[in-house]
Amino acid sequence: MALACRYLFDGNTKREWSKNMDKERVKGVAQQQKGAVKEGLGKLLGDEKLKAEGKMDKAEGKVRNAVGGAKDAIRDLNKPKH
Repeated sequence: MALACRYLFDGNTKREWSKNMDKERVKGVAQQQKGAVKEGLGKLLGDEKLKAEGKMDKAEGKVRNAVGGAKDAIRDLNKPKH
C-alpha cells in the first residue's frame, strides 16, 4: 500500500501512475488489504477459519505484488535511458 500511496503523492497523475505500476502490484496490494481485514475480523470474532483465510489472502497478495514488481523491473530494463 505504501508504494501505491507514494506514486499518488509524488504528484503523478492517475494515468502516469498506472503506466509506471503493473496491474499485478495493484491487485496484490488490494489482496493484502483484504487479507488483513479478514484476519483482523477472524481474531476479533474468534473465527480461526476466517483468520486463516486472511493469512492466505495476505500471502497471495505478497506474491502478486512480487510478480508485479518483477514485471516492472523487466519493463524498466527495456526502457531507453535519456
